[in-house]
Amino acid sequence: MESVIPQRAWLLMAAGDNRGHGGNSGYDDQIDAYYSWDSNVPNFRNLAVGDPVALWDKERLLGVSVIEEITTEPGTKTLRRCPKCATTRIAERKNTLPRFRCMKCREEFAVPVVHEVEVIHFRARYDAAWTDLDGLLTQDELRSLATKPGDINAMRPLDWARFREALLARNAGRAVERVTGRVPDASWARPDEPPVAFTQGFNHALVRVRRGQRQFREQLLAGQGSVCAFTGGAPARVLEAGHLYSYAQLGTHFRHGGLMLRRDVHRLFDDGLLAVEPGRLRIDVAPDLAAFPQYAQLHGVPLAVNVRNEQVEWLNKHWSEHRVTH
Repeated sequence: MESVIPQRAWLLMAAGDNRGHGGNSGYDDQIDAYYSWDSNVPNFRNLAVGDPVALWDKERLLGVSVIEEITTEPGTKTLRRCPKCATTRIAERKNTLPRFRCMKCREEFAVPVVHEVEVIHFRARYDAAWTDLDGLLTQDELRSLATKPGDINAMRPLDWARFREALLARNAGRAVERVTGRVPDASWARPDEPPVAFTQGFNHALVRVRRGQRQFREQLLAGQGSVCAFTGGAPARVLEAGHLYSYAQLGTHFRHGGLMLRRDVHRLFDDGLLAVEPGRLRIDVAPDLAAFPQYAQLHGVPLAVNVRNEQVEWLNKHWSEHRVTH
């Protein structure tokens, strides 16, 4: 099945010396896991679950992924303004005095005007599909792939079709597959099974937010015990409730739609590097992963837990997505 190319994607400026935040107190980013921003910046409402993202540091591409969830919380933000024109477009200089310079009126000054404003803080998590592509594309190439030429915002729309072609031209097909395999896809049908009757789905007030994950984990842990379905017994604290389908696509927790998995196994299953062969219900290890003994030894091994018919249906769909050539 040909994955649908999304029409919306984002080029995100990662935190660090090059992320322009001279007018505020900065952001808490972990480039391979999550990205933070607030309601005081352009495009703050526009990012959504299922959107592909590319992270860069104003000099080079860092990596790509897909937004899995977006959380929000109210808070405050410290702003620093030019004492002459009051803009927040100020640059902090390391080796020149006065320390600050206004990017609008060119005023130079030692101390900015400081005040706090109320904002909504956002955090997008995307670690499951993260692929490191450090330096694969240059700053000039990335700027040229933005939807709007000359866009200077930290979060700017990205021309996904052209960006995808640029990655394919650099032999980054695996990265493209990870992204396109996780964007919303209407062709992934649900089994004939009712959803779990607890708070779930997405909160559409500002952005879509994953809800009910704690209850979903508790329900799976109670039924499966402290066991990773692929590797066997493990402390509960290292086990995660792994959906056997893309939650970002369906937005629903199905009662028999998951298994408890070790965190590393969970991520490898999401990537399709670990799968379950239909019929025999034995673990299949992808060639790219077979070079690692701890995973190679799982190949051909039966699952460590008994699975229900509904779980087998989801595992078959996962196999079709990652192992069957369409």
